[in-house]
Amino acid sequence: MEQISNINPLENSIEALATKPNVSPEPSALDFKQIFKESLREVNGLDTQAKTMVEALATGQTNDVSGVMLSVKKANLAFLSMLQIRNQMVEAYQEIMRMRV
Repeated sequence: MEQISNINPLENSIEALATKPNVSPEPSALDFKQIFKESLREVNGLDTQAKTMVEALATGQTNDVSGVMLSVKKANLAFLSMLQIRNQMVEAYQEIMRMRV
């Protein structure tokens, strides 16, 4: 019931924002460096969790093979995504360095 009653104030605030002519978005409190560091921490955490689960499976502390495989795949996907972001950043930096001033 609370969710339904919260919709009306939200609609009113959206309508109020839509009628204001020059609404500028507020700058984000986080900069790119902080966001990238946090992403690296998350990827590292997923990798650490996967290693811990693999060790638990190898030592017989757990027999949840599907959970371990899911954790390993999740860590691998996060790492590959971060690697692609790094490659694109290096490519952008190299392109900027090739520009003539």
